[in-house]
Amino acid sequence: MEFVSGSLVAFFGISILVIVTPGPDTAVAIRNTLLGGKSAGLATALGVSTGQAIWAFAASVGVVALLVASEPLFLAIKYAGAVYLLWLGFQSLRAAFRPAPQADVAAGRSSATPTLRPRKAFTQGLLSDLGNPKMAAFFTSLLPQFAPADGASVAGLAALGLSFSLMTLLWLAGYALAIARIGDLLRRPAVRRTLDGIAGAALIALGIRLAAEQR
Repeated sequence: MEFVSGSLVAFFGISILVIVTPGPDTAVAIRNTLLGGKSAGLATALGVSTGQAIWAFAASVGVVALLVASEPLFLAIKYAGAVYLLWLGFQSLRAAFRPAPQADVAAGRSSATPTLRPRKAFTQGLLSDLGNPKMAAFFTSLLPQFAPADGASVAGLAALGLSFSLMTLLWLAGYALAIARIGDLLRRPAVRRTLDGIAGAALIALGIRLAAEQR
């Protein structure tokens, strides 16, 4: 029992550190909240956590081990994910350099109403996470370390993975709610274009890093 409780504390501690470290999923969640407001941000968070749940279940039944062992498949997913992040980044950069309507600039108000529907935001969050094979390797290496000493069951590993996914959902949802709360300020033309530029550059950098990373 002491091993199990201590193991769980270590698991949650490591999970929190991983979750709060900014990465592609965080960048996509922030970008989508700016584009579509609170509903799009929450949908993105749900999409990301759903992707993590899929990785967790796959890791629990051993499917991910096959992926990690297959160099061509691993690379295919990695490069597809990198291209997707680059595409989202270039979209944000294009928005950053797009002139705002003069009437809105003169009034100092937001020129953008929410333009991203929750369903699309959910899909983008899901694809962002599923397109990162590092999540596969992460779950494969992390979950077994915190399984009970008498062996890892599919249900036990899945429970740990779902716990990680739920914590991610809560963290990204908090991000979305905080950004949406000051959304009117953030969507003012000058501020919005600056944030679009930062988000675009971050997504492109993350895409390049994903593509260049060694296994």
